[in-house]
Amino acid sequence: MNLIVAVDKNWAIGKNGSLLVSIPEDMKLFRSETTGKVVVMGRKTLESFPGGNPLKNRTNIVITANPDYRKEGVTVCHSVEETLNELKQYDDEDIFIIGGETIYRQFLPYCSVAHVTKIDFAYEADTYFPNLDEDENWCVTQSSDEKTYFDLEYYFLKYENAKPETY
Repeated sequence: MNLIVAVDKNWAIGKNGSLLVSIPEDMKLFRSETTGKVVVMGRKTLESFPGGNPLKNRTNIVITANPDYRKEGVTVCHSVEETLNELKQYDDEDIFIIGGETIYRQFLPYCSVAHVTKIDFAYEADTYFPNLDEDENWCVTQSSDEKTYFDLEYYFLKYENAKPETY
């Protein structure tokens, strides 16, 4: 299982239900990595998309505690266990956890690869991703050259988990 996330230098990922910044090359990477794959997200993440609609050309799985939640074009799950059971029908490498904070934290132990866009800037934020640099099970296995978008510097990093949990 994979996850994909953009973080600032403090591992922040969002504020007030929105991304901290939109970098075109990061969005392009997200599309290329997840198109044709399975994306797993929380309800608030889905609702943050244009029109609150699922991502095109992907299998969208949404996790919510609301037992009455329905949305066309998505598979709804109500717990980590139910979601993990649902994911058993897909190839592990085709699954991407895409947020938000709670979903990342719940599924991080099951992920073997993390695609991280690391932005060298500290934003004002209210949601965070766990700091993989402080987790002994995770290590960087690939790093892009420094990239820039206007005055922002960022890197595409690939982290790998030495001990992913099975599901």
